[in-house]
Amino acid sequence: MIPEEKDPEFENLLIYLRQSRGFDFTGYKRSTLNRRVRKRMHSLSIESFGDYLDYLEVFPEEFNNLFNTILINVTAFFRDSLPWEYLAEQILPNLIKNKESSDQIRIWSAGCASGEEAYTLAMLMVEMLGIEEFRQRVKIYATDIDEDALNQARQATYSAKAVQAVPDELRQKYFEILGNDYVFRSDLRRSVIFGRHDLLQDAPISRLDLLVSRNTIMYFNSEAQTRILARFHFALNDAGYMFLGKAEMLSMHSRLFTPIDLKNRIFMKLSSVNVRDRLLGISNLGDDESSSRLSRHLRVQDMGFDAAPIAQVVIDNSGTLILVNQQARTLFALSSKDLARPFQDLELSYRPVELRSLIEQAYTERRPITLTNVERYLSNTETQYLDVRITPLQETDTSFLGISIIFDDVTPHIKLQEEMQGSQQKLETTKEELQSTNEELETTNEELQSTNEELETTNEELQSTNEELETMNEELQSSNEELQTINNELSERTAELNSTNIFFVSILKSLQTGIVVIDNNFNILIWNYMVEDLWGLRTDEVQGKSLFSLDIGLPIEQLRSLIRDSLSGKKQFQEIILNATNRRGRQIKCYLAITPLLDISIQGAVLMMVDIEKVNSMISTQEIEKRQQQQ
Repeated sequence: MIPEEKDPEFENLLIYLRQSRGFDFTGYKRSTLNRRVRKRMHSLSIESFGDYLDYLEVFPEEFNNLFNTILINVTAFFRDSLPWEYLAEQILPNLIKNKESSDQIRIWSAGCASGEEAYTLAMLMVEMLGIEEFRQRVKIYATDIDEDALNQARQATYSAKAVQAVPDELRQKYFEILGNDYVFRSDLRRSVIFGRHDLLQDAPISRLDLLVSRNTIMYFNSEAQTRILARFHFALNDAGYMFLGKAEMLSMHSRLFTPIDLKNRIFMKLSSVNVRDRLLGISNLGDDESSSRLSRHLRVQDMGFDAAPIAQVVIDNSGTLILVNQQARTLFALSSKDLARPFQDLELSYRPVELRSLIEQAYTERRPITLTNVERYLSNTETQYLDVRITPLQETDTSFLGISIIFDDVTPHIKLQEEMQGSQQKLETTKEELQSTNEELETTNEELQSTNEELETTNEELQSTNEELETMNEELQSSNEELQTINNELSERTAELNSTNIFFVSILKSLQTGIVVIDNNFNILIWNYMVEDLWGLRTDEVQGKSLFSLDIGLPIEQLRSLIRDSLSGKKQFQEIILNATNRRGRQIKCYLAITPLLDISIQGAVLMMVDIEKVNSMISTQEIEKRQQQQ
């Protein structure tokens, strides 16, 4: 895989974060880190990483904002429902069945964010064990590096939208409603223990039956992923389960875990682990450079063992097959599924030769045992000859780690010996052919090895791309939630504005006076129904037009100077009575009052107009009614 190009300014920023704040992000994927940091810089209008480092030095409180931007806390109850269904139906029942009734069940939710997945595990376990047994037996450890997310998780308070994915029956059973929020039951929360934990720096939680880490390790580079998975392997009990996210695969860690259901990302720990994997698990206790070097050396050793031209298998002292190289897989049709199986259950243990008694003999006599020219019948006409060497792997003077068995295909040599009995000339010819064949085999082996390495590299690149896409998907989901919140706020404001507008229109309709509002260009903004009744023009006919462009029975030009005085602020209130003709053609005296529009954002004036005769009639009517009441 082509290494990611490093930006010196960006690397200096990461070093500053580690030295000043104690957070080491160097194990995270550079592309993801770069994108998240730039997002925060964009919100502050900062262009370069150097300038942003200076900003952090001046404003240390910015670190919290950066930290929250880098850590994408996208999670949900029963996230990706199908894997959770498989976990509940197939894995958890087996986990409980394999435990004694008094044994504790320990679960770790690594990268728990705001706690939804930890509480999902709690609900599933209560459904299977009952409340009392759950309290007594189950411990769920939920960890994350983000303290803000952990504080939210400890409160166990979620919005109605957040609990939509929880089935109605479980929601009613395990949540209490508090206002508009849902709170997880406090009596069950005691079994869920939250704490801050750095997967790369802190020691793993041990003796686990189930480890849930969904879409967490995909943010780390391949070196960091190897270290984390080695720690996960150490943390799990023998045959413990690991539950990963949909974008995470373990194609390069088949000696640590075996897939139970690859589609749902459920894996089981392989209990028989060689010294190489133990060393890899502790390599991160030293500095980053030495651990990376040790990791590379171990991988080279693995590849060297796998590329050996002679078939070899290794069995541990409990009789379990733990290592098989490429030649042995090809020769005896073995696969990765045969790893961790008892050797006595394999056909290889008794064919082409009975090896079980020979293994015991090697242990008893404490020496290698060699068999030559072992016949292996491939077909009715073809026979293969093998030299078999059984070597005990002794760690001290009194204990053995296991047995190494080497199968050397000597069939060509046997055939050569048979031909040598014929003629020396044929022997020389056969030697040349054998040499040529051997060279071709070696060339083919090298080509196959090179092709295999290229395929592994391509697989790693595809896996990295898949993880990157999943990371971007979670970022988009986080941004979508932010936009949804803003949209809800805008909807609320729009509703308030509509309500205010309706209230304002109702007031205008309730007034028994003509109201006209104009801006500082004399354009009409408001024209209420009383004005429509006076001059016979509808609102949609005049709105946005200049007041002085209207052809109505009011001598508008006489108002120009008055309106200008009002717009300029010279006079706050003016009134005038004009002779006019209403829409019915009747001569009236029109009373007008002009005041400036008191609005910071809009300059204009308000014109109030009314037919004096109509007002007098209303006043006279009111006086008559008043006298009648007094009488």
